[in-house]
Amino acid sequence: MKIIIMGCGRVGARLAELLDTDGHEITILDINDYSFRRLAPTFGGTALIGNGIDEEVLKRAGIEAADIFVALTHGDNRNAMATQSAKHIFNVPRTICRIRDPLRQELYNTLGIETFSPTTILAQLVKEKIEN
Repeated sequence: MKIIIMGCGRVGARLAELLDTDGHEITILDINDYSFRRLAPTFGGTALIGNGIDEEVLKRAGIEAADIFVALTHGDNRNAMATQSAKHIFNVPRTICRIRDPLRQELYNTLGIETFSPTTILAQLVKEKIEN
């Protein structure tokens, strides 16, 4: 699959490496080229400097042929905007968006955006550890 990841933080870099190892075609975007240092030397995908809310950057990343777009920056608004562009402008079949604020996550889910919230996931994991 052709997968575009926006955000080369710890999660984005790790996801890119895992998917690359599995044989997927990966392009990872970040506004800061220094972020790409997180990628392993064996990473075989493409690292592209640019903002994922910019349609021209998305086109350079190959959005028109992408199977999946994943937004993993620290900015909820930027993630939501980029995901909506990927979904509604470029018709990417599947889009996944990290939303840190659980209230926003619920809102974006009602708009048809597939989201996850690390805040909610971590709270649930800690709760399970406490209860076990």
